Amino acid sequence: MTRLLTFLAVLLLSLASSPPARGEELSRRWVYLQLNLQVEANVAKAEGIAKRAKAAGYNGIVLADYKLNILDRVPQHYFRNAEQFIKTCRELDLEIIPAVCPIGYSDGLLAHNPNLAEGLPVQDAEFVVDGGEAALAAHGKNLLAGGEFETFKGDTAAGWNYQDFPGEASFVDHAVKHGGKSSLRFQQLGGKNGRLIHKLKVKPHQLLHASVWIKTDDFTTANDLRMMAIGTDGRTLSFSNLGAKQSQDWTQHHVMLNTLGNEEINFYVGCWGGQEGRFWLDDVRLEEAAFVNLIRRDACPLVVRTASGRVLQEGTDFAPLADPKLGNVPYAGSFNVFHEAPALKILPAAKLPNGERLLVSYYHTVTIYDNQVTCCLADPEVFRVLTQQIAAVEKLFQPRTYFLSHDEIRVADWCPACHRTGQTAGDLLAENVRHCVKVVRSINPQAKLCIWSDMFDPYHNAHEKFYLVQGDLAGSWEGLPQEMIVVNWNHGQAAKSLPFFGERGHEQVLAGYYDSDPANIRGWLQTGAKTRGVNGAMYTTWTGNFDHLEAFAKAASGK
Repeated sequence: MTRLLTFLAVLLLSLASSPPARGEELSRRWVYLQLNLQVEANVAKAEGIAKRAKAAGYNGIVLADYKLNILDRVPQHYFRNAEQFIKTCRELDLEIIPAVCPIGYSDGLLAHNPNLAEGLPVQDAEFVVDGGEAALAAHGKNLLAGGEFETFKGDTAAGWNYQDFPGEASFVDHAVKHGGKSSLRFQQLGGKNGRLIHKLKVKPHQLLHASVWIKTDDFTTANDLRMMAIGTDGRTLSFSNLGAKQSQDWTQHHVMLNTLGNEEINFYVGCWGGQEGRFWLDDVRLEEAAFVNLIRRDACPLVVRTASGRVLQEGTDFAPLADPKLGNVPYAGSFNVFHEAPALKILPAAKLPNGERLLVSYYHTVTIYDNQVTCCLADPEVFRVLTQQIAAVEKLFQPRTYFLSHDEIRVADWCPACHRTGQTAGDLLAENVRHCVKVVRSINPQAKLCIWSDMFDPYHNAHEKFYLVQGDLAGSWEGLPQEMIVVNWNHGQAAKSLPFFGERGHEQVLAGYYDSDPANIRGWLQTGAKTRGVNGAMYTTWTGNFDHLEAFAKAASGK
């Protein structure tokens, strides 16, 4: 009897979520709109897009406005602008679906408290007391032999374990240099790599600062210039974009990385898949660092102790320590890669002589690509802030549907608030989603919910060794309630991804366009026609290009 009831329940769910018949209109036809309504000119722009969307057959706009995260601090004219846009959409019978819960790209949440960023652990960094301060024992030591490019054998730089194409595409240059008597020049790579690799021993769970001076001359692939380190398990330890320009004079670029559990790393600097033009490298340094983007919250303790084991007390033995630039460059919620760190000041009451060695443990955050920072997934303060944010959005928009912005969560499961014995990263993310759903439900019990697919898709990002997530993200999908609408952007694995969510009973909206050929949605919908619950498509642009809004709608309609 129980099995029969279960079968009937599944059958009814399948019928309710079956795909549109051939020629039947998709029930969710959305436009993804990333726009700041605080800017007066953007209101008219948003209204223009809304009117075009309605004429083309869309019925909803996903509003991803950073200001939705900080409605407690926007000027009064923001609300006037938002109300004008809301009025226009209501007249057009266009649903507004506000994006909330910035889990992944968390700057809006972290504007309230930057210490809620996920923290990577530094364990027992060695400091030495000198003149009322404690500095790193290895302060100023360059871990890279040959980083100054002063010694060569032919065109091969000394001290490095590997150099791409010496004498063919990489050359010693005595005429153009930043410091010393020479630099290393790469030119006319024609699609080849132009890199150097240095293998070196490191201490586990230490913070390192990498820097390099770069000059470019019409180097067309400057975006592919980077510094990075890879651990012995093959995991990349740093992902920050350098931001080099196609043509620039000598400019210093920075990357911060944590060695995690590695005792040996391979350090890389240079270009992957370089094309035309030239670039020069000089004065590459890799040094131990401390307290850059230092996290201070209860779950991320700072512990300072002597080599003999005496634990020093903050405020008594050493001055209160915080990084004033944490999440505040250039504005609240914005993090930069590197800046001058605060000093560890020893107070007289500690009675520590010069030369005394200290072991310091703490947590710090790191930036990914263009300064992306992710919040902690489990700290209770995160959900308190989210509750305030969603309550403010509810008051302003009174939406029928909320969009949970869980997306590309690239740092997770390290701080004690997150990492628990027996719990995987997937368990952690599932728990986070359940809590976010609970927050929304407490404010609007009737609201529909939707979410990006990637972090819950085993054929996309829900797997082990994802960026700087500790452990395996498999099982994260268990946190999605069955009524959660999945906004799927895994076009490359559509034949696997769509059935995965469909078999779990989720409706799906296909996030198409992605600044490419709008006709691509046709093939994706054909693949989706084999999966129950695929009943929507969303025009999704990351460059603000709405030129193909109508063409996408036509392609998605099958016309």
